[in-house]
Amino acid sequence: MRKKDKTEATQAERLVVFQEKSIRRTWYKDEWWFSVIDVVGVLTDSPDAGAYWRKLKQRLNAEGSEVVTICHGLKLEAPDGKQRVTDCANTEGVFRIIQSIPSPRAEPFKRWLAQVGYERVKEIEDPELAGLRARELYEAKGYSPAWIEKRLRSIAIRGELTKEWKERGVQEGREYAILTAEIACATFGVTPTEHGKIKGLDQVKTGNNLRDHMTDLELIFTMLGEASTTEIARKQDAQGFKRNRTAAKEGGNIAGNARKELEAKTGTPVVSSENFLNPSQGRFTQTATAAFIETQAEELAQTNDDLSETHSRVKKKVRQTIKELGGTMPEDLPAPEKSAKQLEREQKKLEGGKDE
Repeated sequence: MRKKDKTEATQAERLVVFQEKSIRRTWYKDEWWFSVIDVVGVLTDSPDAGAYWRKLKQRLNAEGSEVVTICHGLKLEAPDGKQRVTDCANTEGVFRIIQSIPSPRAEPFKRWLAQVGYERVKEIEDPELAGLRARELYEAKGYSPAWIEKRLRSIAIRGELTKEWKERGVQEGREYAILTAEIACATFGVTPTEHGKIKGLDQVKTGNNLRDHMTDLELIFTMLGEASTTEIARKQDAQGFKRNRTAAKEGGNIAGNARKELEAKTGTPVVSSENFLNPSQGRFTQTATAAFIETQAEELAQTNDDLSETHSRVKKKVRQTIKELGGTMPEDLPAPEKSAKQLEREQKKLEGGKDE
């Protein structure tokens, strides 16, 4: 499905309602951002939500909280009908603001936020759940367990690196992209764009996250480059973009040298044209199984606190039942193309034809 541009959002989509109170929102950087003043007004019933938010910002700044820094000034329609800049926060930001305001409406508000399509709230409350969701997603797409373990580990290492960059004054967006490209280029000898073209990802409009199409070795060297960069930045106490760019090149070179040594021994390049544009192992059945586990876990969990545990329990029970019935685990199912050919051959045999 094509991503929605914020200019396409209708006025109705820009306005959501919680307990008969309207909350303005706008589409920014591929996600919804909510008016902080509107959220504060809902949680506090303050006659002057703007004043309440200004005082809260002062207190949070004094306490050294990062909540204020993750807010963005975005244009929303004011009561007079004009577009005015107002503080906005994404789902994570709203969740953190909720934690700063004592309100009996906090829990109902979080549930409402999840109901309007923000499962991210649950993942913020329970980081393990984010890992579970990612694992289920990759399993549903047909990736092998060994690959999934590496991919999830690479996500964790990437998170450590970006956390380090943030603390060291590197700006999100363009500067992150430049540093990432420096590491990748030193690691693989090609830029991320060139790497994607080698895999044929420039020919597709969706499903082209480069790392989701990396081989095991490509993931391993990516992790080495980023983990090395993190350690170098820490040891050198790199501050600002320029010094972290140097650390990125050095970290990437460590991985690049290891790659070259391996290639010299094996005679095979690490950068591969292999991709996962057409994952084959029981994709549809795995997707259905993952969806069933997800919905049952959410239905059975009494609170968000035990959702992760319930999710694991349901998954274990489903797999146990499949085993008891003598069935095949979703990840072990044959590729759809292979199954179709098998059926075709069987049909030919029934019709007396020859199997080619």
